[in-house]
Parts: sequence; structure tokens; C-alpha cells
Amino acid sequence: MSLTRPGLRVAVRIEREHQPNQWEDWRHRIAEVLVDEGQFGSADAAHTGPRLLRDDGRSAQFLHLGFEVALYADEGEGYYLNLSSGAPVWFVMWRSDEADPSRAWPEAVSLSYNEAGRWLDAQERVDNVPLPAAVRDWLQAYTDEHYRPEPKQRKRPASFRAPERR
Repeated sequence: MSLTRPGLRVAVRIEREHQPNQWEDWRHRIAEVLVDEGQFGSADAAHTGPRLLRDDGRSAQFLHLGFEVALYADEGEGYYLNLSSGAPVWFVMWRSDEADPSRAWPEAVSLSYNEAGRWLDAQERVDNVPLPAAVRDWLQAYTDEHYRPEPKQRKRPASFRAPERR
């Protein structure tokens, strides 16, 4: 019996802007999550740190490699909620360096709405970016196979129950 989980290797592109307004020295945003099919180099490349893609002094883009997005049967409801939202997304939890606010990096990537909610409950920063159609279809196939929503139970109004059962 195989215990391997379906999953994808992904890279995260972060954009950094210097002094976007008079109140901020630095602003970061998750720009894109890309499926990494080897086009960014070997898996060891993730250990060398982020790749600087562009820096013109005002804005910069960094590519962070080496993130695994595995699917778990017990996260089925979270995948279902993401897919049924009308605009499925990648959820990216990221942090910035308090000592050097010009630095920010992704910590984790998920497809589960519930996992993103747990991160937010823990006061983490979470951004989302649109999910490509191919990944959406892959996630939908997994969710269809492993998750069944609980049937909704209609609750009878108290006025329709016998007085001793209210």
C-alpha cells in the first residue's frame, strides 16, 4: 500500500515596492504561484535562497522555490470550500523580517480554505492568488473522489414541535 499523497511542487513570486506611499517604506505582495515542473532548476535550488528576478531600485521581484502542496483527505471540506467559492485560489502564508522590513518570504502554500483560516486565526499573513484552470481541475478531481459534503438537516421551527419537545 502506497502512502504517497498527490501533490505539486510550486514556486512563489513576491513583488517588493520601495516607498509606495508616504506611510510605508516597503510593501510586499504575493504576485503569483507557479507549478514547478523542473523549469526553475533542481530541487536543491530551493536551498540557495530566493532568486532575484528584477530590481530597478523602486520595485523588485523574487522567486522562492521548493514548496510542496500535498493533498490530504481530511482537508476535503477546505478544498470544497475553495472550489465552490466561484474563484478558487492558492493560499500563501508569508512573513517579513522585523529587523529588515525590505525582506519577506513565503512560509507555506495550501489549497485548503480551512487551513488558510487556521493560519489567519494564528495571526499569520495570508494572501491568495488565482488558481490556474489545470490545477483547479486536478483539485476538483481529488475533492470529488475524497469528499462528500454533509447533507443539510432542516431544523423544524419550535412552533411546529409538540410543547413537551420544545
